[in-house]
Amino acid sequence: MIKFYNTIARKKVDFIPIVKNKVFLYTCGPTVYDFAHIGNFRAYIFEDLLRRTLEFCNYEVLHVMNLTDIDDKTINKANSESIPLKEFTDRYINAFHEDVIKLNIIPAHHYPRATDFIEGMIGMIKELEKKGYTYTTDDGSVFFKISKYKDYGKLSNLHPEKLILGERVEDDEYEKEEMRDFALWKGYKKEEGDIYWESPWGRGRPGWHIECSAMSTHYLGNHFDIHCGGVDNIFPHHENEIAQSCCSTDEKFVNYWLHNEHLLVDSQKMSKSSGNFYTIRDLVDKGFTPESIRYTLLSTHYRQKLNFTLKKLKNSQKSINKIREVKRRVDLIDISKTTGKNFEDITSNMIKEFTKCLKSDLNISGALGEMFIWINKIFKGLDNNNITYEGGRNIIKSLDFIDKVLGIINSKDKQLDNEEKIKILLQKRNEARNSKDWSLADKIREEIESLGYLVEDTSDGAIIKRK
Repeated sequence: MIKFYNTIARKKVDFIPIVKNKVFLYTCGPTVYDFAHIGNFRAYIFEDLLRRTLEFCNYEVLHVMNLTDIDDKTINKANSESIPLKEFTDRYINAFHEDVIKLNIIPAHHYPRATDFIEGMIGMIKELEKKGYTYTTDDGSVFFKISKYKDYGKLSNLHPEKLILGERVEDDEYEKEEMRDFALWKGYKKEEGDIYWESPWGRGRPGWHIECSAMSTHYLGNHFDIHCGGVDNIFPHHENEIAQSCCSTDEKFVNYWLHNEHLLVDSQKMSKSSGNFYTIRDLVDKGFTPESIRYTLLSTHYRQKLNFTLKKLKNSQKSINKIREVKRRVDLIDISKTTGKNFEDITSNMIKEFTKCLKSDLNISGALGEMFIWINKIFKGLDNNNITYEGGRNIIKSLDFIDKVLGIINSKDKQLDNEEKIKILLQKRNEARNSKDWSLADKIREEIESLGYLVEDTSDGAIIKRK
């Protein structure tokens, strides 16, 4: 049985899907007004680990991740750059998908854009209006009456009677201590230019919260299994999603709410003004590999704050190199090697404990710990020439098996556009060494190292490794 910490229950609970062996999963995606940063990708990597774990445990997952291409931020920035909204958001949607590929994140089955679901949002608002949950202001904005929904505050553990009351809020986000009616539909304002849609309440556009309710229920039904996001989404976004969804459909909305904690950089909040703000492409430009970024974002439990540092990235690369080195050495075991250990029991136990950790609320640090204990035993066996060929095959098969969850061992390094260049350099270095031109060989080694790789000379020839 898998256990997850369910935010709304405030404890670990058994996971029981609505439909046997199937999971309907919705994850909050990027607001596409800029390049997604490592704080965003902390959430997306956690959600990727969740999906991979569910599939590792033989569940069939239907995964939907929204793209918020219409909200205060996208409108303001598109207008400030005098670019049509779609052209502006396409730039960042394409960049997001490029980063997803770099980090070996399994793509969602659907990436709905909010602007493609305006009709469904209007339909949901009309249903809420019919049931008496809304009111319309003079400018054509439609607001949800929080006072009409008695369960408001259950997800965020807020008590409405203890909150500061306010009439309404037009901004998409507001302070946690406030309880205000939120906008379902925003009346048109001249400063928004030609960004509007026609509706029963006049020209305007949807509020942020209604977007996710319309898109998630379109693909997953009114009542589905899991909804994810960062802890900053709990209130008001997810709280408002629950209110409007339950009130419009008269059904339960989501069974399990999973939220990841914040990411810090060098123990501080990440911000451009502090100079500690990183996108994926920033880090790649600094010479770090996508898999080292993935490992760093993956290796801390999702409900713990992650302190991101460049030193951690370097250590992550060392950990990945260690895993890949054991795989390389095991792969060299000759087929004739029949004496020694086959590692069957040790490997089977590692897989069992690895899986057990993941099933306990995605305890990835525990799972990685079990894997490295096993890897150290393998290195000892290799050093003692005490692993059979059959044992080696079993080890490689098991590494590939657990990489279905980790996504770091066999991921193709997207920076290896210069792979052919390195092969040519290595060949020239071998020729220089054969000619005893040690000076040239050293210069070629330095050139290879400048590309981010190390050359290790072994009895079987030179080996290239990531720094």
